Formats: sequence, structure tokens, C-alpha cells
Amino acid sequence: MSAYLIYDVEIHDPEPYQRFMEQVKPLVEAFGGKYLVRGGPHEVLEGDWSPSRIVLFEFPDMASARSLFNSDEYAPLMALRRSCSSGHIVLVDGE
Repeated sequence: MSAYLIYDVEIHDPEPYQRFMEQVKPLVEAFGGKYLVRGGPHEVLEGDWSPSRIVLFEFPDMASARSLFNSDEYAPLMALRRSCSSGHIVLVDGE
């Protein structure tokens, strides 16, 4: 069953974030993930959520997404991402 990782990101320093994006894509794919949405216009239809930039990934299951997020390979990329952006990440089971 698919799982979805939703990332609401605010980029503070675009240059290192660009490096992060270039390096993380092959790693996401290696863990079975794929990008469904990478930014773009969005519209809040209800509530007071104010997302900056939404990124949506699909993974084969929640375990695959967790494995990526907790992997040794992702750790330096996470540090890079956190140095140049902030945000919220949610993992949702696609039941």
C-alpha cells in the first residue's frame, strides 16, 4: 500500500537548497520513492494553514519512506536541508 510524504518547506538560502534537491532525488528513487509535486501554485481552501512550498512524494509503503528518512545516506542531506530551509514533514498511509 502506498504512503505519502508531505513536505511544507520554506527555503531561506536557495543556492545550498538547490544542491540538496540535486542530491536527494536519486536517493529518494533508490528507496522506491517518486516525486508527485515539487512546489508550484497551491490554494488553501479551508483553515489557516499557510504553506510556503509543498513537495509530495509517493513511496511503496511507510517503511520505505521511514528507511530513507532514517538512513545514513540521508543524514548529511538532512543537515544540508536544515541549514538552508525549515518546514514540516508528514508521512501518511495511503489506505
